Amino acid sequence: MQVYPDLASPRIMGILNVTPDSFSDGGRYNSLERALVHARAMIAAGADIIDIGGESTRPTAQRIPVQEEIDRVVPVVAALRKESDSTISVDTSSPEVMREAVAAGASIINDVRALSRPGALEVAAEFQVPVVLMHSLLDQQEPGVVPVYDDIVAAIGDYFLERVRLCELAGIKRENIILDPGFGGGMFGKTPALNYELVKRFDEFKKFGFPLLAGVSRKGFIGTVLDNTADERMVASVALAVLLAQVGAQILRVHDVRETADALAMLRAVADA
Repeated sequence: MQVYPDLASPRIMGILNVTPDSFSDGGRYNSLERALVHARAMIAAGADIIDIGGESTRPTAQRIPVQEEIDRVVPVVAALRKESDSTISVDTSSPEVMREAVAAGASIINDVRALSRPGALEVAAEFQVPVVLMHSLLDQQEPGVVPVYDDIVAAIGDYFLERVRLCELAGIKRENIILDPGFGGGMFGKTPALNYELVKRFDEFKKFGFPLLAGVSRKGFIGTVLDNTADERMVASVALAVLLAQVGAQILRVHDVRETADALAMLRAVADA
């Protein structure tokens, strides 16, 4: 089993949403066999990590019962681990799901709420697996309202420092921490303009000294420029992934694995010329 891929060059995290309602691919892979078929296809196309999530984070999504999330995610993790030694990530904020998924074979916890739910820090510290800490609005008083930031990068940096401090107090090793500035609107709290600013200034997050993950694939802010649907954003998503890889993103969370892998291969070919 590959616990954690080498990050000397950018790695691809393939998105596997086993949900009925995710914004881009909800309902496509919410059966065990369809999920496995898609995971196999992403691995064959060049995915280094398969990120399995059972709860949608789209703006209108409702929180589901923990047992329902476990029932969606854990069988897929267990089945994929049985047939593959690829790195598996679990995309969840619920400590119960983290525990069950890691026990079933996941080796990364990817949490959009940065281990803020009660018990999440303790589970991550117990298992000592890599954790992705994403910036999001932990206390969003009014859904859809975006905070006013004096400096978006500085605000996210302060958030990271506080979450890292709490991780270390809980016993999580620094080498197990990955940072994600959290592209998107809704609970991620950024306007389209702020998302593009984050792409432009992404290299400023390197100063924290942790691996960086970027997930812009098919996001709504792309549609504000192109006026298109999520399924029509592959080329733009790959273009942004290339830009982010050039400025320091070490893990790219994507829907379109083969296209992103081809683009990264061209980056490496130019760098090696």
